[in-house]
Amino acid sequence: MKTDVLIVGAGLAGLVAAREALLRGRRVVIVDQEAEANLGGQAWWSLGGLFMVDTPEQRRLGIRDSRDLALSDWMGTARFDRPEDHWPRLWAEAFLDYAAGPMRRELHALGARWFPVVGWAERGGGWGSGHGNSVPRFHVTWGTGTGVVEIFERPAREAAAAGKLQLLFRRRVTRLVTRNGAVVGVAGEVLAGDGAGRGEASTRESVGEFEIEAESVILATGGIGGNHDLVRAAWPTERLGPAPAHMLSGVPAHVDGLMQGIAAAAGARLINGDRMWHYCEGVENWRPIWPRHAIRILPGPSSLWFDALGARMEPPCLPGFDTLATLRRILSTGKDWSWFVTTQKIVEKEFALSGSEQNADLTSKSWAKVLKARLGKGATPEVEAFKREGRDFIVERDLSRLVARMNDLAGEPLLDEARMRAEIEARDRQVANPFAKDVQVALVNAARRYRGDRLIRTAKPHRILAPSAGPLIAVRLHIMTRKSLGGIETDLDSRALGPRGAPVPGLFAAGEVAGFGGGGYHGVSALEGTFLGGCIFSGRAAGRAA
Repeated sequence: MKTDVLIVGAGLAGLVAAREALLRGRRVVIVDQEAEANLGGQAWWSLGGLFMVDTPEQRRLGIRDSRDLALSDWMGTARFDRPEDHWPRLWAEAFLDYAAGPMRRELHALGARWFPVVGWAERGGGWGSGHGNSVPRFHVTWGTGTGVVEIFERPAREAAAAGKLQLLFRRRVTRLVTRNGAVVGVAGEVLAGDGAGRGEASTRESVGEFEIEAESVILATGGIGGNHDLVRAAWPTERLGPAPAHMLSGVPAHVDGLMQGIAAAAGARLINGDRMWHYCEGVENWRPIWPRHAIRILPGPSSLWFDALGARMEPPCLPGFDTLATLRRILSTGKDWSWFVTTQKIVEKEFALSGSEQNADLTSKSWAKVLKARLGKGATPEVEAFKREGRDFIVERDLSRLVARMNDLAGEPLLDEARMRAEIEARDRQVANPFAKDVQVALVNAARRYRGDRLIRTAKPHRILAPSAGPLIAVRLHIMTRKSLGGIETDLDSRALGPRGAPVPGLFAAGEVAGFGGGGYHGVSALEGTFLGGCIFSGRAAGRAA
C-alpha cells in the first residue's frame, strides 16, 4: 500500500494531523494497534480541560489574563535549564501565541464549547516567579474529552466515507522503513481481533504482517504511562526521590511507549525522558477497565493532606497547588501513599473525578444534569459511588475510629490519633474569623474571592471536627502514572530531529510521543490543560508540514 501521509496513532494528535493533511488535498492513512473502539485515544477519557488565555469565559468571571502573564507562569514552571531545551522553549512560546490567539476561535468554529466556570489548576508553589497559574485558565470542554475528540473524529469519518482517508486498526508498527537515511514507510504486525472494549487490554497475537509506503510518516503514539518498567527506568531519582514501589495507572496498558525506541532506531533523537508528570491523588477504580486502573481526585483547596506517617504536609504540598513538589514530599517518607482527611461538606463542594466517564453530566452536554449533579444535594453521583464502593474511602463519624481504620487499610500502625487530632484542632481554631495564620485556611479564604471557586469549587470554611459538617472522610491516595513530558525532539514544523539536529527526512512526531512539542515543551513541570492543547497544536503543525 502507498499513501501521501501515514499517521501512526489514532488519538487526538493523529486525528488533528489527519484533518490538516486532508484539508491540503493529501491522501491519508491512519494505523493504530488497538481496535476502532479506541479511536480518540487518551483524549477520549480526559476531562477535556484546555489551557487558554484571555478568553471570553475568563473575562466574564473578572479574570484578567494576558499572553505576558501566561509566559511568565510557563517559564517559572518549566525551568528550562538544559542545552536540549532549545526547541522545547521555542515550542512553549509558539504554543502561548496560539493559546492567547487563534486557539479558541479555531476550536469554536469546529463546534467546541466550554463550561462557563474556568478552573484554577496548579495554583503554584508560593512565589510569583515560580511554578503555577496566576489565574484560572482550565477551560473544561462541553462534552469533556469526548467533546474534544468529536470535533476531529467527525471530519475523519467523513473523509473515510469519501475514500480520502483509510483507518486501519489492529496494525502494530514494529519498524520504520528507511531508505538512504529517509523514512519512507512503516512495517509491522496485523493483530488478531478479540472484542476488547475501549481501554481494555487486548491480545498481542499476530495473524499477519503489513507494510505501507508513504511520503511522510507522522508518529502520534502517546507516552509511556501504561508501561511501568519504562517509567521506572526513566524515573528522576535525584529530583523526585526513589520511584514508588507501588503505582497505579491513569492510562491503559496499550500506552506502552514502544514507539520511542522504534523512532530512535530510525535516527530520531529522544530528549528529556526523565521529565514526567504523575499525580498524587489516585484512587483505585472500584470498577476497573484496564490493569491497575486509577481515577484521579481533582480536589478543591480545603481537605487536609497528611503523609503516610501522619504528618500534615506543608505548603506548597496542598490540594491543587504543586503536583511535583507534593510527589517528592510524599516519597520522602519512604512510603508511596498519602491521605486526605476531609468532611462531607468539603467532598460535596470540592471533589471532582478526572475523566469523561466520571462526569456523566458534563459529558452528556445536559444543563439539567449539570445543575442537578453540581448544585443538588450530595456530591456528584460518581463521587458518591466511590464513597460507597471504593476501597480507598473511609467514612466515619468519629476521628478515633477513622484513624484506626486508616491504619488497618495501610496494614501498618503508622498514624497516631493524638498527633493528628492536635493538628486538626489547631487548624480548626483558625476558621473562627477571616484572619488566620494557617496558610491553607488563608488560601481557602483567598480562593473564595474568585466567583468560580465560591460557586462550585471551594467549600465555606468550617471546622473539620464539627459534627454538622460530617461525616468525616479519609481517602488513601496513590501515585498514578500519567504523562511523559519528554520524547522525540522536533522543530516547529514537527519534523523529527536526529542526534546532530538535522531533520530525519520523511519523519514527523506530534502529541505526547514528542513531549507535546519539541521533545518536552513543558520543561520539568506543567500547568494543566496543556496536554490536550499540546496534542492539538503539535498535531496541527505536523499535518500542515507533512
